[in-house]
Amino acid sequence: MNTIIKDQNWQEQRALERYALIAPMLEEGMDPAKRSKLRKEASVKAGVSERTLYRYEAAYHEKGFAGLKPAACERSLSKKLPENYLKIVEQAIQLKKEVPKRSVEQIIFILEQENWAAPGILKRSTLERYLYRAGFGVRQMQMYKDARQSSSKRFCKPHRMMLLQADIKYGCKLPIGKNGAMVQTYLSSAIDDHSRYVIHSQFYDNQEEAIVEDTFRKVVLKAGKFDTAYFDHGSQYVAKQLKLSLARLGITVRHAPVRSGKSKGKQEKFHQVADAYLREAKAHKVRTLEELNRHWSNYLEEYYHKTGHDGIREYYESLGVAVPAEGITPLQEWNRDSRPLTFLDTSVVAEAFLHHEQRLVDKGACISFRGHKYEAKPALIGFRVEISYDPMAPETVTVSYPGMEPFTAKPVKIGAFCGKGPSLPASMQEAEPENSRMLAVLEKKREQSREMMTNAISFGQFRKDGGSYV
Repeated sequence: MNTIIKDQNWQEQRALERYALIAPMLEEGMDPAKRSKLRKEASVKAGVSERTLYRYEAAYHEKGFAGLKPAACERSLSKKLPENYLKIVEQAIQLKKEVPKRSVEQIIFILEQENWAAPGILKRSTLERYLYRAGFGVRQMQMYKDARQSSSKRFCKPHRMMLLQADIKYGCKLPIGKNGAMVQTYLSSAIDDHSRYVIHSQFYDNQEEAIVEDTFRKVVLKAGKFDTAYFDHGSQYVAKQLKLSLARLGITVRHAPVRSGKSKGKQEKFHQVADAYLREAKAHKVRTLEELNRHWSNYLEEYYHKTGHDGIREYYESLGVAVPAEGITPLQEWNRDSRPLTFLDTSVVAEAFLHHEQRLVDKGACISFRGHKYEAKPALIGFRVEISYDPMAPETVTVSYPGMEPFTAKPVKIGAFCGKGPSLPASMQEAEPENSRMLAVLEKKREQSREMMTNAISFGQFRKDGGSYV
């Protein structure tokens, strides 16, 4: 069971890699010939067979993201590999960084000549696998090269929820800190690429990764599942947790080319709308985060969404379609789209955005999380368990272990005085007994012994012929 828990992070990483391979082929309604072409291209770039990609697709359609996880196994070096193999892999990565087009054969040749390994010890297929896991495989390097060389062009998806663009913008400062200290606010937004409709936008008092996850959780709850998320390379958007959460829902993540303003034009244009609002908020003397978000919601719903959008006009005019003089608003374009929305069960969405970590259960049947102790179960003492929690509400921690029903861990409470209050979790505290079960058992056993002794004496007083013993 411990092996299963150790493999979970690795399994999710491999599932994420497999999902990235097949994501282009999962679009609904795609022409079979185009899907076959994409599969063949992916096969060549990734160095895997088309049959393998077929298998990944089938597993995803049957079980979703979980179907892409490999079977649990202990990841350890094979006994056939040299003891310094991980050091050799580090050198191979360095050689790949120096000259990205170096082949594995060339890398092996250099390593052998530098006496890192004897000739014939290093195998191409094994070293390729380790380079791929480290992010330096042929397909990965080619994707990186294509991303750097690709040109940025304006684009617009033909339907809603095909692509959502997201970004973070600096807001105003508010006196919401300790003793009225000024705190910087940040605006996290997600906009539909086709209609320019703002599905969710909210000000936060920090710019941690959790605010982006919160934004997209609310997006999916409001408008359902979408196809692709489009981000820049900010730390909040390249975080593994965000990619993992979206992948669990079948949502692809794509990043804009570096230093490409045109590719993020819709977000930059929307930021001008936010700037106009912030000027109004300053004039209105907004002082709290709740007030800032309330007025922002009104601004979006009653002004931005109901005002003709130049970008929508330009899109239709480029297609030769006449646009009314008053234009088309984001709300009109969103509502008249023929593509139906796909809503997901709230429990599925909640599970997808939970954070998962591992903790060791100590001798007191407790786990440590963010500087606090939480009560687990005595049966898990000494075992490593998985905890899951919502980063926006980290006080609720769920503990999971293979073969055991998940349960909510409760914070351990400590009394104000020595000897007052529990020093151990409630499940491990001594219960006040009504009596001693040990003494009760012995008393019962003593009565049985006396009864047996009485019966033996009574029987011994009589002979078989009816006479009595003297």
